[in-house]
Amino acid sequence: MENKYAIGIDIGGTNIRAAIVSDKGEIIKKIKEKSSGDIIHAIHKSVENLFNENIAGIGFAVAGLIDYQKGSVLISPNLPSIEGEDFVNKLSARFNLPVIIENDANAAAYGELCAGAGRNYSDFVLLTLGTGIGGGIIYNKKLMNVSAEIGHMSINSEGKKCLCGNYGCLESYASARAIISSAIAFLENGRKSILRDWNNNYKKITAEEIFRAAKDGDLLSIEVFKNAGKFLGIGISNIINILSPEAVILTGGLTGAWDIYVKEAITIASERALTYLFKRTKIIKSELTDDAGIIGAAGLVFNRQV
Repeated sequence: MENKYAIGIDIGGTNIRAAIVSDKGEIIKKIKEKSSGDIIHAIHKSVENLFNENIAGIGFAVAGLIDYQKGSVLISPNLPSIEGEDFVNKLSARFNLPVIIENDANAAAYGELCAGAGRNYSDFVLLTLGTGIGGGIIYNKKLMNVSAEIGHMSINSEGKKCLCGNYGCLESYASARAIISSAIAFLENGRKSILRDWNNNYKKITAEEIFRAAKDGDLLSIEVFKNAGKFLGIGISNIINILSPEAVILTGGLTGAWDIYVKEAITIASERALTYLFKRTKIIKSELTDDAGIIGAAGLVFNRQV
């Protein structure tokens, strides 16, 4: 492409983060708009604030299932107001530019390939560990055009019902939402914890509070994080056994609990994955963190994979 810049946009439930990104994966300028209210208006405003004559195209990263042919979001649990909206084609016509839309975890995986922890690997899987769990798969230096809904892998056939309607999903046991749910259940059953002292209404505790309590030695909080890490490890072992990637890259807020949650996951994965495959797989942290989706969405404009 003649132009060396693209606009990458990550649409979240609270904020829309957008940036001008170079074809080398460098962020030149970044802005943020509130996504509460009229999301479509906020998307247009973000593009207008960044647009210039050097822009080669626009890439979107959004949580949910994508209809690539129509350029729309089929299902987005956190952003139902954009489901079925034709904002991609409208933006393309408005700015006379190619516009690409991709699942946010897929975009983040591509971002890590372009400019992050995945740039030295040909094959890797990225897991986003936050309120839910998402995934993206890179094979032979290319983003696999698959749903990669790793968070909805069943790890317990008789398990909890997930928000997706399935039972026993990884997300129901290893996500921030699951960690909070588990802690509340323990507290309701009378378990002692400093969390009771920190929050008068323990049903409104956050994953950050539970992690802080774990760092302070709270046994309940440590147990909750280790339990979640155990299930994450089962999920990672399945990924390793099926795909044998060179690396599993972890990103999202829960990676802050690396020494409790992720280390437990690595231990469990080492016990459950085939030994040879586990030893050749690196389990590492994202280098781009919150910017991975923005950089990946912009990178897909230059490389037009979808």
